[in-house]
Amino acid sequence: MYTFPSQLKITALTLILVGFLGIVYGFLSAPTTVAEAQAMVAEAHHGETHAAAEEHPATTASDHAMAADTEHHADEHAADEHGEHLLHQLQNKPWAAVYVAAFFFMMIALGALAFYAIQRAAQAGWSPVLFRVMEGITGYLLPGTLIVFVLLALSGMHLNHLFIWMDPEVVAHDKLIQGKTGFLNVPFFLARAVIYILGWNTYRYFSRRFSLAQDSATDISNHKKNFRISAGFLVFFIVTESMMSWDWIMSIDPHWFSTLFGWYVFASMFVSGITTIALVAIYLKSKGYLEKVNDSHIHDLGKFMFGISIFWTYLWFSQFMLIWYSNIPEEVTYFITRIEDYNLPFFGMLVMNFIFPLLILMNSAYKRLNLFIIMAGIVILLGHYIDVFNMIMPSAVGDQWFIGIPEIGAFLFFFGLFIYVVFNELTKAPLEAKGDPYMGESERFTY
Repeated sequence: MYTFPSQLKITALTLILVGFLGIVYGFLSAPTTVAEAQAMVAEAHHGETHAAAEEHPATTASDHAMAADTEHHADEHAADEHGEHLLHQLQNKPWAAVYVAAFFFMMIALGALAFYAIQRAAQAGWSPVLFRVMEGITGYLLPGTLIVFVLLALSGMHLNHLFIWMDPEVVAHDKLIQGKTGFLNVPFFLARAVIYILGWNTYRYFSRRFSLAQDSATDISNHKKNFRISAGFLVFFIVTESMMSWDWIMSIDPHWFSTLFGWYVFASMFVSGITTIALVAIYLKSKGYLEKVNDSHIHDLGKFMFGISIFWTYLWFSQFMLIWYSNIPEEVTYFITRIEDYNLPFFGMLVMNFIFPLLILMNSAYKRLNLFIIMAGIVILLGHYIDVFNMIMPSAVGDQWFIGIPEIGAFLFFFGLFIYVVFNELTKAPLEAKGDPYMGESERFTY
């Protein structure tokens, strides 16, 4: 049986505490009035104004006065017009920071659950030695999905402005959103979320239950039950995962849509889940557990990390290319916003999620070395956090983004919570699924 080390537990709790303080700071520092919001932006751009003035030293004093007067009136008019929108963007920052981190870690658990279900449905012979690691990671799914649901419900109660289609005043002046109100309305939105969360967690509960029961069973009836429910779950999952990505991410910008988006989010969560399985397995093995996990198992996880990273890139480029060359204004604005206002994270994640894994994991021998899997895994996970950041932030906060205390705090909070829940779950059952009929094949697996 695995024992949760006190040092790791203290680390997790420290991350939770530090992260919580960062989140609180984010909410306390958010502006409460239009004037405060405008003052914060003016202060941020104060240095830029001076730099721009120094570029034209030859202008006369009268030119400066006239320009300043004109600029003052223009700025005053713009402030009246966009002040409320700016206030909402800045108030959204701590909410969006929490939402990005909450969704990201929930996504890891859901991706691991999908991978686990595929192994069960395919009756794979190589992976049973890793089943308890996968089950431990999916233990975060219930708290993770409930936290996301609470954030969605709070949005529906108008405590933030993440989803603009929830604002009656916006809908009243937006014909495009009005045409989507049959689908995008708060009661139906939350009802769908309940269906997704219940379905995913119900499968996880029964699959875990059958897995543990198989350890002491004299036949393979529980294994067969797991096979059947896993096959059924995958049908449910692929539909609800796509709808979830439309609801929980794409509807933050209801003026835009992509028919590839469900697959794109799936690829991100799938590679994140697999990467986490590899990192947790390597950690446990370094502590003397998982004796039957060998470098061939790690090699296979590395192959999945490599292959799904390529798949993610294919979907990223396909979505970009199809929208870019069609040049339909309501679609192409999605990428224009990200390229202009989020240039570094937008292209940076491409390096982290594609180029780095490609260079590190292409070599077969490197996929057998824990150091290379750990290096690639950390970069992949951070890259897909940036991916989620890129999907949510531009529509939620516009160009008022910054990875500061609220964003780092939210990441640390959910990282600590994830560690605590997952490793606590690992203590609840033996790390070897000894009753699985394919365990012998898994022990002898070599590549």
